[in-house]
Amino acid sequence: MSNEKVTTPYKRILLKLSGEALRAQGSRDNISPEIVARIAREIAEAQRKAELQVAIVVGGGNIWRGAKASVRGMDRPTADYVGMLATVMNALSICSAVQEAGVPCHVMSAIEMKNVAEPYVRNTARDLLRSGQVVVFAAGTGNPFFSTDTAAALRACEVNAEIVMKATSVDGVYSADPKEDPTATRFDSISYEECIARELKVMDQTAFTLCKDNCKPIMVFDMHREGNITRALLGERIGSIISL
Repeated sequence: MSNEKVTTPYKRILLKLSGEALRAQGSRDNISPEIVARIAREIAEAQRKAELQVAIVVGGGNIWRGAKASVRGMDRPTADYVGMLATVMNALSICSAVQEAGVPCHVMSAIEMKNVAEPYVRNTARDLLRSGQVVVFAAGTGNPFFSTDTAAALRACEVNAEIVMKATSVDGVYSADPKEDPTATRFDSISYEECIARELKVMDQTAFTLCKDNCKPIMVFDMHREGNITRALLGERIGSIISL
């Protein structure tokens, strides 16, 4: 059997994983080990087939949402810090599963917690990626008032990722929330400007602006369809593309 790697359009990728997608539908468990293991297997399969450098940012919505807690009366910065800790739990789960799938993996946290994760250092992260190790960025940006989508855009710019791939619970970018509006239409491609003008909620406007200003295309796709993460990482065009 040939060990020759396939050629892909992108070598260094920032994969943004939805926290809510880590919970099995109808389950009371915040993190599904089975879903996390499948994600890890798909990442490992892509790594075996191509010389990829994969960085990951994961949300924390399966455990906690700071914005919703603040609406209910909690101090917003405190609520956001709790959400950042939720992303660390998700990141540790993903990292462990990726290692179990046979790929070296590190968690780097924007909030120092030396017993469970390395502190985020840009040059160290890039060195790890160059060596073929998966790096999971946890704790968002380390600051309140910023989403993990913004953290994904920021880390993509910092480590020179060529694309942001947002793996979520919908199969692309829609004109409205398809779960609430059955007439919503899906875009195969759309510009950053149109996403911002339409106030589409697939990512927040700070994340869109960061990606636009730094020419980082965004692919939005359904992570629940088995094999989609592997297909996306290997360069297959699925879901929707946001670009200039």
